[in-house]
Formats: sequence, C-alpha cells, structure tokens
Amino acid sequence: MIKRESLLSLEAYARERNSFRARVIEHKKRRTVHLGEHVVLQFEDELTVRYQVQEMLRIERIFEEEGIQHELEAYNPLVPDGSNWKATMLIEYPDADERKRMLARLRGIEREVWIEVGGCERVRAIADEDLERENDEKTSAVHFLRFELTAAMRNALRAGAGVTVGVDHAAYRAQSALSAEVRAALAADLA
Repeated sequence: MIKRESLLSLEAYARERNSFRARVIEHKKRRTVHLGEHVVLQFEDELTVRYQVQEMLRIERIFEEEGIQHELEAYNPLVPDGSNWKATMLIEYPDADERKRMLARLRGIEREVWIEVGGCERVRAIADEDLERENDEKTSAVHFLRFELTAAMRNALRAGAGVTVGVDHAAYRAQSALSAEVRAALAADLA
C-alpha cells in the first residue's frame, strides 16, 4: 500500500521526474509479459502504482490533502497484497479500424486470462473489480486483473517453479512462459 508520506510534493516530483520515470521504465521491463502480438500484461507493484499516482497528481495539479487521499484510494487497490499478483492488461491494435473490430470480437477476454505455476492448478484472473469495462458491443482496451495464488503456489514459486501465463479466448489464444527474470520480480511480490 502506498502511504501519503512516500509521495513527493509537486515541486520535488518535478525535479526528480526524469530520473524516477527512467527507473520505473527499467523496472517495468521485468514486470511485462507479452501474450501474442496484441495483449500485454503489466504486473503492478508499489513502485509502478506510486509512479501512476505521482503522474496523476502532476497532471491534475493536485496538492491538497483531500485530492491526494482520493488518488491514493483510487490506485492503492492495484498494489498486490502478498498473496496475489495484479496486472494491467492492454489490448493493442495500432490501426484504429482493426482495434474497433477486434475489441468487438474480444468481448470477455479479460475473464479468459490465466496463470499456471508449475505443479499447481491453473488460476483464472479476477477482472475489473472496480467497474464494468465492456458493453454489448465491445470490450475495453484496458482491464485490471487480479490473480489469487494459493500457499502451495507461493511455496512452489519460492522453490523455483516455472510459471506460464496465457489467454484462451475463442478469438485470441496465446501463452508465454515467464523468464527467470520476470518470475523472480513477481515472486518478490509474494509474502
């Protein structure tokens, strides 16, 4: 959870923004998983979410305590709590017409994303707990996912078990085995 005292003032953030941003971009490389050409999972942690909060405060020029607290309440649910992983899922199609067509075909994709820790059962994502991100016509290009990991899964990860992430939607199937670097970064999120 991000605490108020861990945030920089707008002035201090302006001074440190470039170096902080570079650090976060490098950090995210070890927390990003590509599922095929068009789906990306960015696994969040305290640093990535704190960066989002700082950016929102900067963009919106929020400096009053009430506004800062509101941003913390909005973003803190994205920080994993030790028994789960939380990820932002991005569906990326550069061409606007193709994106519109595919978002219509991919309705429900957020409920078809899974993680499998070697030797354990597959876990499906719990999607978009904050609000509904699809309608009768299309899904959103951005979804927020939570993967609850059992004690057995967490123990297997600590013992070096492999992890595969995938999506099994009728219109989009892909999977990826996590590299040792990504697996280690995500294992560090667990209690």
